Amino acid sequence: MYGVIERRRQYLQLMRQVTLEQGYFTVTDIQKAADVPRSTAQDWVNRLVSEGCVVMKEHKQGRNPARYAAVSALPSSACRRIFTTVDGGWVEIYHECMSGACAAFCGYHHRMAGGALNHVQRDGTLLRECAKLGRGEISIGAYPSPAVGVTGVRREGDMVVQEIRCIGGPAYSLTDMMSGAKGVTRVKARKMGGVVEGEVYTRALTHVIIGIDDTDSPEGGATFALALALLQHITSMEGLIPIGHHVAMLYPALPGKTAGNSCSFIDVAAEPGVIDQIKNRVIKFVNDEALSHEWGIAIRTGFRILPELREYGRLVRSGVVSREFADLVAQHNNVSLYGGRGVIGALGAVSLWGLDNSVLLNVDAAIP
Repeated sequence: MYGVIERRRQYLQLMRQVTLEQGYFTVTDIQKAADVPRSTAQDWVNRLVSEGCVVMKEHKQGRNPARYAAVSALPSSACRRIFTTVDGGWVEIYHECMSGACAAFCGYHHRMAGGALNHVQRDGTLLRECAKLGRGEISIGAYPSPAVGVTGVRREGDMVVQEIRCIGGPAYSLTDMMSGAKGVTRVKARKMGGVVEGEVYTRALTHVIIGIDDTDSPEGGATFALALALLQHITSMEGLIPIGHHVAMLYPALPGKTAGNSCSFIDVAAEPGVIDQIKNRVIKFVNDEALSHEWGIAIRTGFRILPELREYGRLVRSGVVSREFADLVAQHNNVSLYGGRGVIGALGAVSLWGLDNSVLLNVDAAIP
């Protein structure tokens, strides 16, 4: 019995050390470090998971092995999730905090620093940032200089790497917290005088925008409620991270509207291999749950809204648009449409992605 207890201590110590060094470990890491058969390493990982000493950070995805972390080596983190979506040479960075104050702090300093970031937007505890692959020099320091900024964003295979420079509290977050955030696969940090520079690795996911409209009827129902239920429904899928749900107002004088003529869109970050599965689930769910036979769905991968698609958003908020015109715009912008006349508003929802709520909810507001 003493031998088993001692081996347990040794394996757990090894797993803690590897977790501290790279933010996670795999069965292969333990197999090589302990110089034991893979089956032995897997048995010990399974045993310590069942005891609650080890947690699985990421399930096996294709050729990428499952990743684990020793619980006692996981820092208490204000960072809930950090993940990234890629569209050509552009990257959307999502950082969800436990505190809206933390999200506001990082958003303020990232915006002031500039660097590799082109756009910074906060929605409650979720910080959304857009960057073009590349670098941008920044100056970090004590007040009034920014305390943290993103100096570069690059692609390495199926990974996105954020290059961050910081001091003070943000430096503590980089070295002691970010590795514990869901979606982060690795953090590398080095101290250079009073400044800390680091790299945060996340998977290069695909951005999926789903617009829906005409799902209610004069007798009841609401498109926003169905969209929210849809987001909750598909969130149970492996390889998918929910981003958000928004409501947008369309042409208020549309004949035959049930109420104020609003549509909804949701967006998710997904592994490329599950895109078709997402589409199938969305179509089945809306078909089963919509109260109108004219329901419409619009699905687009990628987050860059080109001028023609944005112009469609302006038109669908200012007058009546035909189904034929909607089909043409969707074809030119790689948007898949499903259903009845609701596809006109569903495409409108997709075309308005990325705009602030003050614009989405006010049809008289100018679209940038």
